Amino acid sequence: MSTSIARRALAVWVSAVWVGAAAAQAPAARPASPEPATASPAVATVPGAQPAQALSLEQAHRMALENHPVLSAARYRALAAGQVVVETRAGLLPQVNLYGDAVDAGAANSRILAGGLNNPSVLNRVAGGVLMSQLLTDFGHTTNLTASSKFAAAAAIQDLSATREQVLLQVDQSYFGALQAQAVLNVASQTFDTRQLLLDQVSVLAQNKLKSELDVSFARVGLEESRLLLQRARNGVDNAFAALSAALGLKRTTEFRLEETRAQSEGGDNDVAALVERALSERPDLGSLRDERDAAQRLAQAQRDARLPTIAAIGAAGGSLSHDARLPGDYLAGGIQVSVPVFAGGLYRAREREAELRARSVAELLRNAEDDVARDVRVAWSNLSNARERLRTTDQLVVQANQAYELAQTRYSVGSSSIVELSQAQLAATAAQIENANARYDVLIEQAVLNYELGGIAAASGIAEPP
Repeated sequence: MSTSIARRALAVWVSAVWVGAAAAQAPAARPASPEPATASPAVATVPGAQPAQALSLEQAHRMALENHPVLSAARYRALAAGQVVVETRAGLLPQVNLYGDAVDAGAANSRILAGGLNNPSVLNRVAGGVLMSQLLTDFGHTTNLTASSKFAAAAAIQDLSATREQVLLQVDQSYFGALQAQAVLNVASQTFDTRQLLLDQVSVLAQNKLKSELDVSFARVGLEESRLLLQRARNGVDNAFAALSAALGLKRTTEFRLEETRAQSEGGDNDVAALVERALSERPDLGSLRDERDAAQRLAQAQRDARLPTIAAIGAAGGSLSHDARLPGDYLAGGIQVSVPVFAGGLYRAREREAELRARSVAELLRNAEDDVARDVRVAWSNLSNARERLRTTDQLVVQANQAYELAQTRYSVGSSSIVELSQAQLAATAAQIENANARYDVLIEQAVLNYELGGIAAASGIAEPP
């Protein structure tokens, strides 16, 4: 009788210790509030490694804009397009060339007898001079070429802005994705610790014949499942930081201490039509297509004007240090030159037609892009609304799953349920926490996508437009 009483007393004492330890550990296995989960220092750093560098979203934006090679390439293309404007505009300015000749005619009274209709005399001389020409009018040809190049340069600048938006979107998605992976890793780490504690407790109870070896086996299965979850979560963090490093324009994968952030709401109302209109007016890629269309139209006008006459003023002056006695020592001449294209085998008409067709092609591409933007804005808004709903749902799911887990834990500790029920409750609580972490950062990712579709990531980040 005394042995039976002592055994029951020991069972009560072990159960009380186990329940108390589990209750103390349980809050670490679930978020106490819907605040974002962060990776624990134990899993965020590598032993012996340098402390991770702190990185905010604003700093990530600046780093990407400074380092990303795609953005540098777009910037160089914009600068090159600006030089084309200078090239075409140069046709409206005076053209001045210096010339120098030193000719030895060889035989006296040399003549070129074949190859031309000009004066064939070749005389000994050493002379220098200057030739200047000034276009008076080509009836809009050069002016339209210059306007076309200006629109092309404006399109290149819009392309630069569009590339900036794409780079910033990639940074936002990678940044929030890394935070998401760290939150999942934190849940996985806490789950592993909780299941390790459960295995230790059940093993002690089994040694005292208060639980069966079957319970120990189930606890070990749960521990190994959590180990697999932890391994996948660590791999997810590694992949997330690799993606973030690439988005920042870094050659090597770098781990950072990321700061929690909240994306500023863009388009906070339900007027999707207003958001579509805003995107159609502000998206830089649409602006680039409009500039390309205008550039093609002005190029078509320039090719049409190429069939018209060109009138230029020409002047020449110079002197000869050594020359034939029949040549004067100095010369000065000027005149008006009129060039009228008569026949070029259909070249000018074909060029005009080509430019017109390209302008129509760009106009159709613009119309298609506008349709795509309208669709993408509606989809992004729908995805953001759904992500916010899922976040609210997963908040409630975490609360209910934690309550179920606490109840299952209490029932198992007093022997009124099996470890299978406790394992299912643990699994449900873990799944709820992971879903909640994913939903929290999905909201931020979808908000970044909507900002991009509206053409407003750079504006929301306070980044100035390219010069």
